[in-house]
Amino acid sequence: MSVLGVVEPGARAAVRTTKSNRIAVIGTTATIGSGAYEQAIRRLKRNVEIIAKPTPLFVPLAEEGWLDNEVAEAAARHYLAGLSEEGVDTLLLGCTHFPLLARVIGRVVGPAVALVDSAEETAASAEELLTGQRLLNPGGPVRHRFYLSDLAPNFQTVGERFLGEPMGEVVRASVGDAPEGRQ
Repeated sequence: MSVLGVVEPGARAAVRTTKSNRIAVIGTTATIGSGAYEQAIRRLKRNVEIIAKPTPLFVPLAEEGWLDNEVAEAAARHYLAGLSEEGVDTLLLGCTHFPLLARVIGRVVGPAVALVDSAEETAASAEELLTGQRLLNPGGPVRHRFYLSDLAPNFQTVGERFLGEPMGEVVRASVGDAPEGRQ
């Protein structure tokens, strides 16, 4: 069985993207505190400077749908002002919520800083893995069913914002309720 995480694909893309060897990483406080992205980047390229910044307000902003308003802009300026002046040319979005804020983040850091979406890179790695194992669905209708132990009031709204389409069935269930082989 293969396990695919979000850190390595994002780190690979950031290393591939940087020209100045100055990469910034943003994520939740826990993600940045773990040092996982920095470690992964350094395993790939030793002579890189990494600026890691926790951006904890970005998650609730994304979940609330405040993606490109004055509040999101103020938070982005607070967290990210000065990155381009520090010579950063690559900003790794180290949380799956952050691509929803990419427009405002990009505006604040400016066009000289490339945004790397760890979630997009992980999806590309998943496609590659599934193709290599001949498990990729070649197309046709896909039916999704989401099992949650707790239905947050705005889960479906936030999920549809991420997916860009209706989510399908959302079910409150215990782990034992999942279909066989899917637990």
